[in-house]
Amino acid sequence: MCKIETRKREADAYWRWPEYHGIVPGRDWKDADILTGGIDVGSVSSKAVIMTDGEVYSWGILRTGSNSADSAKKVLDWTLEGTGLKPEKIASIVGTGYGRVNVPMANKAITEIACHAKGANHIWGPTVRTILDVGGQDVKAISCDETGRVTSFLMNDKCAAGTGRGMEVFADLLKIPIEEVGEVSLTVDEEPEPVSSTCVVFAKSEAVGLLYAGWSKEKVLAAYMRAMAIRMCELVKRIGVKKDFVITGGQSKNVGIVTRIESILGVKRLPVADWKETGLDPMAAGAIGAALFAEALYSKSLKQ
Repeated sequence: MCKIETRKREADAYWRWPEYHGIVPGRDWKDADILTGGIDVGSVSSKAVIMTDGEVYSWGILRTGSNSADSAKKVLDWTLEGTGLKPEKIASIVGTGYGRVNVPMANKAITEIACHAKGANHIWGPTVRTILDVGGQDVKAISCDETGRVTSFLMNDKCAAGTGRGMEVFADLLKIPIEEVGEVSLTVDEEPEPVSSTCVVFAKSEAVGLLYAGWSKEKVLAAYMRAMAIRMCELVKRIGVKKDFVITGGQSKNVGIVTRIESILGVKRLPVADWKETGLDPMAAGAIGAALFAEALYSKSLKQ
């Protein structure tokens, strides 16, 4: 089991995903030939990964602040905490995500689409062909080849209703911790019709109306998650669902979303290995891919 430290959050911060970092047992950075890093500054959360010779050694996840550069530094420091490793020992770092151009310690910036494909290939293996990445403010459907190279992709429009941020709004409205909303949504006796609004502001208003009409929290959650799943599946269908299919990002851990996506698509995603054992956290897929690109870039520089 990885050594994982989780930061305590405020009791009423239902919307806030846990912040944590982990160190994979049995690996020592002092024994590595190449140390590389990936930093994914997303619109909602920032992730960092340190790799030793192409394997995850430590990783961390923090809430993104108002400043991308500051968020990158904080999540890197959080990831290195307890390792004894100093940033200057890392041979190469790649920045990715929403704030990738503002990662001051990065040697290069690479798009999150390329990094998520590369990270998914590393987490699940070369059979992955279709990736659904649910970010804080957007959703991406990605096709890739056996090496994790992107062959095509599509993104949703700029609306938070089908994203992690939209889920935060509903967790806060219903006063249910965000890591529990998926399971709660599956406790309904019968699946309700999805909410109709495609904007998170109107979806929230619609949910309030349903609560006043006597709907339970569980039923409202189920209706919203079904609406989210439908919109995500429409994007995936447009790009074409090819096996093997995987989900990355924070909502990959939302069983309410994942279960409904699998039902609508008629395709089972590849199961997630125990990331608490391996460090192969699907929420950090972009940072994992970035660290792999950093290794490739550094190795290439040695040959020049």
